[in-house]
Amino acid sequence: MSTYIIGDVQGCYKELVTLLDKINFNEHTDRLWFVGDLVNRGPQSLAVLKLVKKLSDYSQIVLGNHDLHLLAAFFKKRALHKQDTFTDVLLDDQAVQLLDWLRQQPLLHYDSEFHTVMTHAGLYPAWNLELAQQLAEEVSKQLKSDHYVELLGAMYTNQPSCWQADLTDYPRWSFVINAFTRMRYCDEKGCLVFNEEGPVGTQQKGLLPWFEMPNQRDSALQVVFGHWAALQGKTGKKNIIALDTGCVWGGSLTAMRLEDKKFLVVNKAAS
Repeated sequence: MSTYIIGDVQGCYKELVTLLDKINFNEHTDRLWFVGDLVNRGPQSLAVLKLVKKLSDYSQIVLGNHDLHLLAAFFKKRALHKQDTFTDVLLDDQAVQLLDWLRQQPLLHYDSEFHTVMTHAGLYPAWNLELAQQLAEEVSKQLKSDHYVELLGAMYTNQPSCWQADLTDYPRWSFVINAFTRMRYCDEKGCLVFNEEGPVGTQQKGLLPWFEMPNQRDSALQVVFGHWAALQGKTGKKNIIALDTGCVWGGSLTAMRLEDKKFLVVNKAAS
């Protein structure tokens, strides 16, 4: 049995199918993990969603910021951006069923055998695994509740940018969503900074990528994430693994076999 963790697909259906062929995926023996951002910016979000849902008995998905944006757009809580490319999902006659399935997916997945956690953007440095699991579950309960539409409308904020344990309700859940799906850099106080997206070394003075922040609460944990294509899959740390290699931007779609950390790559298909 092998477990393959796949980076941001973002509607790159052809590349996903090619990658599954390349790893010779066997639904009877193998498992798939997806780091989030199944949809948007690429050409075939609907086809990706339908395929991953079909494979859901053999896979684990965590939500990314583009997946949440799709949900918010469907429920009229956020206007479409000109760069959005998931209209095929919004207009599909199975959209309700697909998006109901999507909102059931968690923000965090943990495998105790490999002491590995998967989230879309990473693990906030001040949180240990237990707290991160607790907070992710809090948000998941809201997304699965009858009040999920309200949360989708309230999450579009950069505030609060600093974690405080006594945060409650929508400010608390918004910070948790941002940490799990949008985080890249932190300032010296550990606050999230959203206006820097470039590769490490290009950021403003005083900022660090989240995985280089001092006093990490659980440094022995292996963290697998996507979201940050500008890293080009490189973090400089053996236990922090970046899998967004920018397929939607002309790069590649990457999978890592968890058992031996072997990487398998499919380049962006020609248009």
